[in-house]
Amino acid sequence: MSRRMALSAAAGAVVLAGAGAFALAHADEQPPALADSTARYTAPDKDRDGTLTFVTDVTASSGVKDVKVLAWPENSSLAKQKLTTKDMAAAESATCKPAGHDSARCTYTLTLTSSDADSSPGGLWHIAVLATAEDGSTTLDREAADFTVE
Repeated sequence: MSRRMALSAAAGAVVLAGAGAFALAHADEQPPALADSTARYTAPDKDRDGTLTFVTDVTASSGVKDVKVLAWPENSSLAKQKLTTKDMAAAESATCKPAGHDSARCTYTLTLTSSDADSSPGGLWHIAVLATAEDGSTTLDREAADFTVE
């Protein structure tokens, strides 16, 4: 084997080894994943407030930084516009508690008065969720869970 070929082969091996190490180092860096998302709506009554409770499990290899939640009615302009991560920036944050090495259980609870319920449209509502990992990666689920307002 000539010296030039040996140097080319050695350089190729270094490049391949470096690419493999890079791939392994970033293999665990996945965007956040949502699982087991549920919403429960209890309408207010004459003598008590109602609640909307949303719960989801979030997994992110770098850790969970923030989870934003927005409830929106199906018959609103949001259905046509398609929510974006920018739209979700002003949404309220869920409270997240560690549920494992790279997971968190996140809960969002909203108290609703009778006047809140009276001014809200009835029908199907969706919960949009923006999960942000510690490494800055995000996942937006526009319809993570549904509930009905009657």
